Amino acid sequence: MLDIADELNRWAEQGREFAVATVVSVGGSAPRRPGAALAVDVTGAAIGSISGGCVEGAVYDLCQQALEDGEAVRERFGYSDEDAFAVGLTCGGVIDVLVTPVRGPVVPAALAAAASGRPAALARIADGPAELLGRALLVRPDRAYEGTLGGHPELDRTAADEAAALLEAGRTGTVVIGEEGSRCGRPLTLLVETSVPPPRMIVFGAMDFAAALVRVGKFLGYRVTVCDARPVFATKTRFPETDEIVVEWPHRYLEATEVDSRTALCVLTHDPKFDVPLLRLALKLPVAYVGAMGSRRTHEDRNQRLRDAGVTEGELARLRSPIGLDLGARTPEETALSIAAQIVADHRGGSGAALSGAHTPIHRSVRSLAGP
Repeated sequence: MLDIADELNRWAEQGREFAVATVVSVGGSAPRRPGAALAVDVTGAAIGSISGGCVEGAVYDLCQQALEDGEAVRERFGYSDEDAFAVGLTCGGVIDVLVTPVRGPVVPAALAAAASGRPAALARIADGPAELLGRALLVRPDRAYEGTLGGHPELDRTAADEAAALLEAGRTGTVVIGEEGSRCGRPLTLLVETSVPPPRMIVFGAMDFAAALVRVGKFLGYRVTVCDARPVFATKTRFPETDEIVVEWPHRYLEATEVDSRTALCVLTHDPKFDVPLLRLALKLPVAYVGAMGSRRTHEDRNQRLRDAGVTEGELARLRSPIGLDLGARTPEETALSIAAQIVADHRGGSGAALSGAHTPIHRSVRSLAGP
């Protein structure tokens, strides 16, 4: 649900009643992951998607029913060889969907937090006793929470701890806890959706390739910074779409700024006086991606300089150099696409090979951004 928080927050601020269908689990090849949502308001307006069109009509009807009777429901949609006219997924996967009418202050508060970029987690009972289904808890990074899941007094505290752990990792997923808290009592499945600030992409080197990469990074949802020691090149005029321009030696900026396990570092300078001190530091940091531009000769020379500077073989193995996937790219835009494709492949566990002729799954299991 938090993936469409901006639109839903506007609905909540306008006082519109609505119901939300959220994917809580998937099996096999399914187009959307847990947390994907479709919302329907009392006028029949709809936003979002849970299956790319396969089951939207049936889920739309479920949302309207939830608005009428005020009840939460969980439904499964899959593929049936026996009934060609059944509502299901043409891709052959299975999804479980939680449909809930939005009532009370907890969900709107979670939507407001997500829409404003504040970190928060929304934990909802996705499987359990009918009277508890859809109950929600809003959890902050300090483990403070709003709302209640009902039932045993320990249930909320246990749920808040589990949700806070997923929030810290920036992940959305399900956890199973006991109805009486911890692992005691009947099992309950919680869907925990997290809202975290966008991941960072830091592009070192204010050049034409960087301008194209900024645009692609923004498209993928990164908060993008361009850093270069040369003030004549590092200007907002040349990079109007970037979130931040920094005029500083790259390694000094990297020492001073905050990065995390979702950060992508793209080194486009291919100049030893910038690259070596920067990469020496970057390869020791727990970031998702470190890539460096240059020819194969530049790559070999840079690797030797890094070894001479004390970089280990294990650290060098993290370096994506020459940067990007082999797309035959020549223009700045094509090169930016090849870099972005490699970042996505690293993040999702993709091989970078063509899907045609391959026998590996198209939709892999969700990985954390740690690596991204």
